[in-house]
Amino acid sequence: MTIGVFIWVLVGCSSSIDDYKSTTPSFNLFEYFEGDVKAWGMVQDYTGQQTRRFEVVIVGTVEGNVITLDEDFVFDDGEVQNRVWTITRLDDGSYQGTAGDVVGIATGSEEGNALNWVYDLNVEVGDSTYVLTLDDWLFRQDEKRAFNLTSMKKFGVEVGRLSIFFEKQE
Repeated sequence: MTIGVFIWVLVGCSSSIDDYKSTTPSFNLFEYFEGDVKAWGMVQDYTGQQTRRFEVVIVGTVEGNVITLDEDFVFDDGEVQNRVWTITRLDDGSYQGTAGDVVGIATGSEEGNALNWVYDLNVEVGDSTYVLTLDDWLFRQDEKRAFNLTSMKKFGVEVGRLSIFFEKQE
């Protein structure tokens, strides 16, 4: 296979947020995450082996064009983490966000039932901290449920995956 054909195949296989324009229900980040959401997830390494499981309780508060997501994680090994996202909806409908362990500004956009969110995250492993690039794809399943598939990369090479299942609470 020539390099040009190989690159064309790689580009042709990647997903674009525009691929989801006609899907339903609409994701609507602010509407879905306002209030209480409970989630369950797992982390897998580059071989696909599950390395961690967790539960997370998310409380979302909307004020104008800003949503704050207060996330409390409990991992299967007993570790507890908190992340607070501040996400702004821009005039063009896209999003920008920050959190304490996020490097710089996260960016995202939604179409149809999908939301794509990209950011660099400081990840502690043992005594070291690595900056990984996360490519989050969230999909709205129905009024109460959504799921997230995330590719975690270092220097462009996938080093792990993250899967999360969300359920909006009454």
